[in-house]
Order: sequence, then structure tokens, then C-alpha cells
Amino acid sequence: MSRKRRIFDINVPDEAVTPPTPSIKSLDERPAKRGPMASAIAENAEALTARKTAAEAIRAENDALAHEFVELREAGHVVQAIPLDQVHTFMLVRDRIPGEDLELESLMTSIRDLGLSNPIRVIPRPDGSGYELVQGYRRLSAYRLLHAEGQGGDAWATIPALILPGETDIAGLYRRMVDENVIRKDLSFAEMAHAAQNYAADPATEATDLPAAVAALFQSAPYSKRNYIRNFALLLDKVGEALNYPTEIPRALGLALARALKDAPEMAGRIKQDLAGWDNRSIKDELDVLRRHAGIEDLESLSADKVPEPAKKAATGKPGKAKTTFHIRSSAGQVKCTAGVGRLEIKVDRDFSSIDRAKLEAAIASLVDGLW
Repeated sequence: MSRKRRIFDINVPDEAVTPPTPSIKSLDERPAKRGPMASAIAENAEALTARKTAAEAIRAENDALAHEFVELREAGHVVQAIPLDQVHTFMLVRDRIPGEDLELESLMTSIRDLGLSNPIRVIPRPDGSGYELVQGYRRLSAYRLLHAEGQGGDAWATIPALILPGETDIAGLYRRMVDENVIRKDLSFAEMAHAAQNYAADPATEATDLPAAVAALFQSAPYSKRNYIRNFALLLDKVGEALNYPTEIPRALGLALARALKDAPEMAGRIKQDLAGWDNRSIKDELDVLRRHAGIEDLESLSADKVPEPAKKAATGKPGKAKTTFHIRSSAGQVKCTAGVGRLEIKVDRDFSSIDRAKLEAAIASLVDGLW
């Protein structure tokens, strides 16, 4: 018995139907799958890029700091340790008067215990043989003594210093040398006068006499102080070689002596005679001799703000001139001056009552001090 086949009716389209092909866009939108190795490589590349960026930033910052350091060093603002044997004191005559420095031991103790808080200042020598000292003679002296003691090994073989830039200018170096000490009030009037004398005598400066030297060295000082320095210079000229302790002379005593020497120049010989051969005298001994010649009863009577007046000259019997009138020119215009016995008048187109009293008093004091 034969099996009957079942026939299904299938409708086949005339054109074959092709299944839709996914577009390229749809393929790109599918999330890409990354294996463990690819992920590790990608993360390492990102880390390398970040490290490279950080290294470049650090390198740029270091370059900027290096340039800034070089600029500061060349401007003389960076402290450097330089060997003691490379620091010389040949180009300038120091403002310190030669002699025993009674406070140098204290400075050495301070440096030994606490170090040097204020570095010395030097300039390179033109011939390349080390450095020339500009400021810090006592500090350099203390270091040299500490090094000579041999304690601390090489700890004192170098000294902190600021190396100043610029061309060698002798006049400017003298000003730098004295300026620091004057501002700190570390120089006596005798030492300031000594510095002015050396400045005037140095052919490398433009000063031809002592007043010009004082004006150049102590430009920032008031007129009264410059006048005191000139008086002390006169004192040193007359009797300086006979003095063992010129730096101990008080201002008032020095001015009184200078005035007395102007009136009686022969006094210088008597002072030298009294001090001759007296090698073991003390500071008080020397000041007592000077005080006696200046006509001052005792040193305690000398006030820091009151300078003794010079002795009045004996009357000659000749009548003094009633008055003297003259005109001068100033930054305020023409000034009429009338000078008489115990009287000085200044007439100028200015309301003096509008000037601050302290300023007016200081100006008048400077004027009066400059007349003696």
C-alpha cells in the first residue's frame, strides 16, 4: 500500500528577499570590547602622559627658579661662603682707627655662639685675585682671629659674604664702607673724621679738601653732624698722633677742644707734651688731660646735647661793627641777611610760622652750629 504525499502550498515571491544588512553606523555604535591586556596598555599610556606633563611643569619651575637665583646672585643678594684668604683690604683705607678694639672679643663670642647674622660685603678685585672688602672690617677681623685660634677645624676658614656687582668705583666704595656704620651709629666722630681725611687724601676720589670729603661721604647726615666731623678732623690734625684713645672722646669734649685749638693753636703743643712718654695711661687719664686743656671742670658736666661755648676773647677796646647786611640767593629766592652783635636776621618771602616747629628748630640749630 502506497503512502500518499502531502503537498503544501508555498507561495514563493518572484524576487528573492535578501536579509537586511546592518549599516556601518550601527556597527560603530556598538560598545567595543577590550581585553585585559589592551586595558592595561591603555592605562599605562595615560599614566606615562600624566607623568610627562608633571615632569615638564617641574622642569619649567626649576628653570624659572634657577634664572631667579642667578639674577639675585649677580645683584649681590645671595649669601655665599668665600675663603678668608681671598678677602683683601688693600683698595680702601679703613674707617676704623688703628688700635685696640675693646669690643672685638665680645663680637667673637657672639659669632662663635650664634653665628654671623650680618654677612660682610665684598666686590671682585679687578685683577681677579679674590675679593676686596667693602663693609664688615670688624666681622672679618673676628673671623680671622677665630680661625687663627685653631678651634673648630675649618669652620672659620670661610666667611658668609654678599658679592656686590658693578664696576670698581673708589668714591662709591668709601661711601658704602662708612654708610652702614653711620646708620647703625657704630662709628665714633673720630672715626668718621678719620674716614673723611683718608677720602680726601685718596687720589682716586674727586675730593680736594676735607669739607668736600665730608660732604661726599656723609651726604645723608644733617649739616650739624657734618660740622662735628669737620671739627673732629681738625682735632686729629692737631693732636691725633699723640692720642691713644681718640674714639673715646665724647662729642662735646671734642668740639670744645676743636674750638679751643682754633682760638689758640699753640695748645696742641702743650697737649702733646703732657701726653708724651705716658704709655700706660688709661682712657680716663687721657680724657682728663684733654678736658683740662679745654677748660672743662669734669667730664660729667658735659651734656650730650650741650656743647661748651669757647672762651670769650679779651676786649680790644675797639668798637665792634654795628651790623652787616648782605643778600644771598637760595632755592626760596633772594634772602636778605643782617648780622649784628648778638643778632642775626633773615628776611625772605616765606611765612615761617607755617613751618613745623621741630623742623624749624632743627634748621636753626644747624645754622647756629655751622657758625662756630
